[in-house]
Amino acid sequence: MAPTQDQVTAALATVIDPEIRRPITDLGMVKGVDIAADGKVRVGVYLTVAGCPMKDTIRRDVTAAVAKVDGVSAVELELDVMSQEQRKELQTKLRGDRGPEKEIPFNKPGSLTRVFAVASGKGGVGKSSVTVNLAAAMAASGMKVGIVDADIYGHSVPRMLGAAERPTKVEDMIMPPMAHDIKVISVGMFKPEGNTPVVWRGPMLDRALHQFLADVYWGDLDVLLLDLPPGTGDIAISVAQRLPGAEILVVTTPQMAAAEVAERAGSIAAQTHQQIAGVIENMAWLPCPHCDERIAVFGEGGGQTVADALTRILGARVPLLGQVPIDLRLREGGDEGKPLVLTDPDSPAATQLRSIAATLGKRSSSLKGMQLGLSPNRG
Repeated sequence: MAPTQDQVTAALATVIDPEIRRPITDLGMVKGVDIAADGKVRVGVYLTVAGCPMKDTIRRDVTAAVAKVDGVSAVELELDVMSQEQRKELQTKLRGDRGPEKEIPFNKPGSLTRVFAVASGKGGVGKSSVTVNLAAAMAASGMKVGIVDADIYGHSVPRMLGAAERPTKVEDMIMPPMAHDIKVISVGMFKPEGNTPVVWRGPMLDRALHQFLADVYWGDLDVLLLDLPPGTGDIAISVAQRLPGAEILVVTTPQMAAAEVAERAGSIAAQTHQQIAGVIENMAWLPCPHCDERIAVFGEGGGQTVADALTRILGARVPLLGQVPIDLRLREGGDEGKPLVLTDPDSPAATQLRSIAATLGKRSSSLKGMQLGLSPNRG
């Protein structure tokens, strides 16, 4: 017996668009379904844009979902492209009836996305490696996570995540690629082929950051991480202005010279009135390969020194969230696009990073900013 229309539609409702992360039936992507008496099913699916980079994934998932329905003898898939009017309808569906506004969603009242700006005083302390691994650990725990590679000049997040796809544009919305279940956007995804440098001044940097936050369709994230450039330059100031509720994560090494500049990077919170979530000490020690003794390659105590100094400056406790030991595989994983917390989650460095991610992922019990759905009793 041939399947019914309802059965095939129910199967299509299980197919999730790989970019938007919602069922294709909810997004108006199903063009039509035709069922023959012999059980052959023809399905028409709209792609958001011509040359959609995820069309092979959609083809595979739709075919597999429909083929599982009882009575289906064969599946034939026809791919079409949305018209401009359909794309505008999709944009309205995703953004609401107010249309293509340029408001940053994370600043809206009731937003439950926790935003962390990962900062360092100087380069070379492993800030991007920490950011990527924290994001991967959170995503692996079931959280919805995004990364903004805000280090415009020194962008490295796409390589570290193995994110090779380019973003897709639907009208004036940008669909960010995903890697390891993490949505990610970076200026490196928009450059021509090759390692071309980005030569921009302050206003262009601010505009790029705003586009990454407002034009990208992030969906309902639990956590957004921003990998900031080192120091307290234009991007750090723009983040404070664009995302006043963002919490700062300070990454340093144990070395006192690095700790001093990390303290300056963190103390910007005193002027921008932002909260500091804590300090992460990277490259804390090297486990001896022979006796497992800790070798203090970059000295000791820098992370705690930064945490104590920021506590004094801000008048509120700034914790040392963790100390991540040196691990050659952490660097190798960054080069290969395979975060250590996924490839070897029980290694000492990954254990520390997963512990920090778990601490940051805990929601506050405060009701501030939450809509409780209460109405006054008029009786």
